[in-house]
Amino acid sequence: MYILGDIGNTETKLCLVSKKNKILKKMTFFSKSINNKQLSIILRKNKIRFNKIEKVLFCSVVPKTFNMIKKFLSKKVKSKCFEVKNLNLKSLIRIKVDYKQVGSDRITNAISLMNNKNNYIVLDFGTATTFDVLVKNTYFGGIIAPGVKLSLNSLSDKATLIPNINLKKINKVIGNNTISAVRSGFFWGYAGLIDNIINLIKKETGKSFKVIITGGFSNLFKKSIKTKVIQNQDITIRGLIKISKLIK
Repeated sequence: MYILGDIGNTETKLCLVSKKNKILKKMTFFSKSINNKQLSIILRKNKIRFNKIEKVLFCSVVPKTFNMIKKFLSKKVKSKCFEVKNLNLKSLIRIKVDYKQVGSDRITNAISLMNNKNNYIVLDFGTATTFDVLVKNTYFGGIIAPGVKLSLNSLSDKATLIPNINLKKINKVIGNNTISAVRSGFFWGYAGLIDNIINLIKKETGKSFKVIITGGFSNLFKKSIKTKVIQNQDITIRGLIKISKLIK
């Protein structure tokens, strides 16, 4: 069995995966507040049998959290704990931009989709809203926009009269109170941002793309934008499964 994980700025997702690539368990916790005691409790509750673990692999954009988890697991399992960028990925993907500047999660998502046939745009609703452009087996670059929740929280923190708001679909554009006005601005504003950026990518490259969406707000926007999209919430873990084959 394998332990595969995605350490993001907000959340860390751990998965227990079988040798046949079946996802057996999923665990989620906050990245920056996790400690050894909490991690031990989470793994114990999920009945992780450390003596059965043969591979450990993470994609991480939070080095401090990765190092803590790596140190913890090094005392529990015999196999070495790898981070995606520690491995030679040249057999899986070509990258046309500065490798050091691309997050491990974005590289992992790209590798998940590589099939040498299709072009993809990966839209990930995380702490940031990211767009990654893949042409056949080549990562061409991407766009980083402010995250939906991050922006919403920032607005309510800085504007005294705007309360914390739970974002949801809204049919009317013109709001009749503060909450509906903010919801409209964020919902229709991000829907417009998404469609516009995708159209600009198509125009700039002169290519057609399949658009894959993932992350926390993908459910909210999947039917509210003009672009036809495919939702895939396991894209990162599937990428990690592919990459784990490099570990011998």
